Amino acid sequence: MAGGSGTRLWPLSRGNRPKQLLDVVAGPGGVPYSLLAEAWERLRAVLPAENVWVCTAARYADQVRAALPELRADRLVLEPVARDTANAVGLTAALVADVDPDAELAVVSADHVIRPVERFADALRTAFDALADRPRSLVTLGIRPTAPATGFGYVQRGAPTGQPGVAEAASFREKPDRATAEQYLASGRYLWNSGMFVWRARTVLDALADHLPASAEGLARVVAAPAGPVRDAVLAEVFPTLPRISVDYAVLEPAAAEPGRVLVVDLDVDWLDVGSWPALAHTLDDDGAGNAVQGLAVVLDGAGNIVLSDDPGHLVALVGVRDSVVVHTADVTMVCPVADAERVKQLLGAVQERYGDRFS
Repeated sequence: MAGGSGTRLWPLSRGNRPKQLLDVVAGPGGVPYSLLAEAWERLRAVLPAENVWVCTAARYADQVRAALPELRADRLVLEPVARDTANAVGLTAALVADVDPDAELAVVSADHVIRPVERFADALRTAFDALADRPRSLVTLGIRPTAPATGFGYVQRGAPTGQPGVAEAASFREKPDRATAEQYLASGRYLWNSGMFVWRARTVLDALADHLPASAEGLARVVAAPAGPVRDAVLAEVFPTLPRISVDYAVLEPAAAEPGRVLVVDLDVDWLDVGSWPALAHTLDDDGAGNAVQGLAVVLDGAGNIVLSDDPGHLVALVGVRDSVVVHTADVTMVCPVADAERVKQLLGAVQERYGDRFS
C-alpha cells in the first residue's frame, strides 16, 4: 500500500509528492533513498518481482513507475480517490483473485522502516505457514513493543496455536493512554498493531462481504468489467462511492470476535512507522551533537533539533535552538517545537484555510 499523502510531514510531503516517494532514508555512503524503494527491496527478500503489486493513488502513477522500474505494468493498482485501507486492500485482493483465485496475499505498507530485513522475511514466511495450517484465517503481524507507546494500536495475544511465534488474536485495542500502554508493555501479552497482514485473497473478500457489503458489491462490479478502459471507467464510477473505513475497523476487529479466526505473528524487529517528524528523524543523519539533519544545515549550541533543507542552494543555520523542527523547501519554511510535531496536520489545515491548495 503506497497511496498515503503524509500530511504530518508537511511541507516536505505534498499532495503531488507523498512521503513514500521522498528520498529521506539514509542509504549506503550517505545517499538517501525513498521509503517505497526500501519497501520494494524488503519484499524482494521473500518474493520474485512479478509477485509484487503496488496499490497507490492514480496521481502518483508516473512517480511510482519511475521509482520501481522492476514493477510490472499490470501489477500497479491505481485508486481514483482515497477511500482508506479497507478499499485499497479489497480492490487489490479482487484484482489479484481475478488473476489467481487461490492467491495468498501479504499486505504491507510503503512508509515503514524495518530492520533487519532477514527477520522480517522470516516472520512473513511464518505467517504464510500459519495460513497453510488455517486457510480461512486472517493473519496480522504484531511488532514486539519496546516502549509504552501511545501512538499505536495494540493486538492482544490469545491462545497459542502450537506454531512458534504464532498465537490467536484475542482482541484489538485502540491507541491507549500512557498508564494503559505501560500495563500492556508490562503484561507481555500485547504487540503493536503494524497494519501488515497475510491472508488468502478470497478470504478477505469474503470477510468484506460479511462486514462491509457495500464495498464488496462495488468491487465485484469493478472486477466483473473486462480489464482495460471499460474496467477503468467502472472503477472511476464506483470507487468514490464506497464507504471510507480502515481494514482494521471493517474486517479485523469484527472477525476477532470469532475465536481462532484472526492470528498474530510475533515480529521482533526494529520498526519505524514514519508518520511524523520525530519518527522521520530516526532515518536522518546525526550531526554529532544530537541533531537530525539532511541537506545544508549548521546548528551551533543546540541539540534535539530536526533540520532539513531540500534546496541544495539554501543553508539552514540555527544558533542556541533546542528541540525544534525546522524544514525548508522552495516555497515554505516551517518551524515548530518537536513536542508540537503532531500538530503539523492541523497547521496544514490552517494554511489551506488561508491560502487554499497553493502550498498543499
